[in-house]
Amino acid sequence: MQRAAVAVVAVLLLAGCSNTADPGSQEPTQTTATASSSESATSAVAAPTVGERVEPDLALAESTPVEDSVYPAVGGPDVDALLYDLDLAWAPETRTLTGTATITFRAARTVRRFTLDLARALTVSSVTFDGTETKFSQARKDLLINRRIDEGDQHELVIRYAGKPRPVPAPTTREDFSTLGFTVTDRGEVWTMQEPYGAYSWYPVNDQPADKALYDITVTAPEPWTGVANGRLVANTTKDEKRTTEFQLDEPASSYLITLAIGDYAHSSGTSQSGVELDYWYPRGQPFVLDSLSAGNAAIDWIEARLGPYPFSSAGIVATDSMSAMETQTMVTIGDNDYVRSAPVIVHELVHQWYGDQVSPADWRDVWLNEGMTMLMQGLWESDHRGEPIKSRIAGWRALDQGLREDYGPPGAYDRAQFGGSNIYYSPALMWNELRLELGDDEFFRIARAWLAAYDNKSVTRDDTFAHWEKESGLELSAFFDAWILGQQTPPRGVSAG
Repeated sequence: MQRAAVAVVAVLLLAGCSNTADPGSQEPTQTTATASSSESATSAVAAPTVGERVEPDLALAESTPVEDSVYPAVGGPDVDALLYDLDLAWAPETRTLTGTATITFRAARTVRRFTLDLARALTVSSVTFDGTETKFSQARKDLLINRRIDEGDQHELVIRYAGKPRPVPAPTTREDFSTLGFTVTDRGEVWTMQEPYGAYSWYPVNDQPADKALYDITVTAPEPWTGVANGRLVANTTKDEKRTTEFQLDEPASSYLITLAIGDYAHSSGTSQSGVELDYWYPRGQPFVLDSLSAGNAAIDWIEARLGPYPFSSAGIVATDSMSAMETQTMVTIGDNDYVRSAPVIVHELVHQWYGDQVSPADWRDVWLNEGMTMLMQGLWESDHRGEPIKSRIAGWRALDQGLREDYGPPGAYDRAQFGGSNIYYSPALMWNELRLELGDDEFFRIARAWLAAYDNKSVTRDDTFAHWEKESGLELSAFFDAWILGQQTPPRGVSAG
């Protein structure tokens, strides 16, 4: 999911996480441009590598948007967004965001008018449709565009807007977050986390997981602050005491996987043994934060050995003032406490780059697809690095499974007011572990890698998942999957017992 590993108390008890970074984690293979604790708050950001912009491949972003079964009021089936080109300017002294969103999209079906999600705190001043100004209206969180679109046709919208964005309420009872989207600190710095929705708090969007799109994000903020977003940094310039950074995400992402952070950041980088370079953005003058983040270097190697090569062209982590962590695509968002900066949480969020980001759920009823496999992988990593046998860890998770089903519902039919409950993590992790024991590690991870290859850059359903594992394993798994994902009772051990 987004935030680290679920309700913090449950994770500390069950996943064996401590409130400090893993003392046994490997040092980064390479770390450069590290800031010292004595650096000036007005010194320049250590220069990151600026890459070349590539021509966006819009065909990669063609999706089949749907009306979500859990949160149908957000997102919709009419628009298939292909590219969001966001030009954003942040004025921290007035807490004002000024934006121009150029959205290339395909009509997913024929309608007389269509809607995007955009919070009322942001006032739209103009909309052009294929270069012509068009009528629009705003009501609550809906931006209604009064233009007919015909299925399959491609169009370009340009939306100019401004306002003082604020986060939106989260459908959860978790203690580590209660709001979603654009969040402003007391200093005027910005961070965003938005699962299952909330991207609409800062840009116009079809805010649902089934609609993946490419992104170009340009951020202008007063120096020495820096805007950080998903993808490769392709420009970093200063003019008139303002810094402008441009990031390009060249593979499609669901809106909940987009991040924006604006603040006084220093930069460093590290490289995994396999050659994946990770960019680290952390608060200037806080090198201890970088020390924690750099666990990502060795984590990539460990994950690649099981799930295959890192799936994207860039990688990084940005530290923010939140209390959680989120698997935002190619630029993981990590909060401000020892727990969420710990090595197990960093591993968890990086595993999501494969399970959750490379392949995403098409409907929020299947968020367990992200979290179950990732939780199992975190448990296996902790077993490898902290000495507790995975069998003992699984036994602890299993002891709580029945209570989780009673409190939150089955992982595939959870209480929609308790998004991100522990049931979507541990219950499907137990299921995948039963299948791992049945198949053996080699075959289990072969099928897991084949799944990622078959659905690269796609949003999928549980039916897709079940069919893949049955075909690849040669097992009849219908009763097994149904018992774990929809059952009110903890299933017995073993695949055949499911």
